[in-house]
Amino acid sequence: MVLLKKKEKAMLLNELIIDENNMGFIPSLGTSYQLNSTAKEIINLIKQNKTKNEIAKILAEENGVNFRDIYIDVEDFFQKLKIYGLIQ
Repeated sequence: MVLLKKKEKAMLLNELIIDENNMGFIPSLGTSYQLNSTAKEIINLIKQNKTKNEIAKILAEENGVNFRDIYIDVEDFFQKLKIYGLIQ
């Protein structure tokens, strides 16, 4: 079981502002990202200090999908956030 530790959250993710069109913007860098609705939800859950398991459980329940399959996708998304430098 892998948990998102509070120290894993980078300031950049906390700075990320997401508008109604799912555009994420980091004012201090001037960078923007196009997100889908699931990415937006995951980021909002991370900002609420939810663990990867909690996020996967929420998404699985909301979408009627197998937890294990969702968890793999959540883990992949976390890796992408790391690549973009939004979390450590």
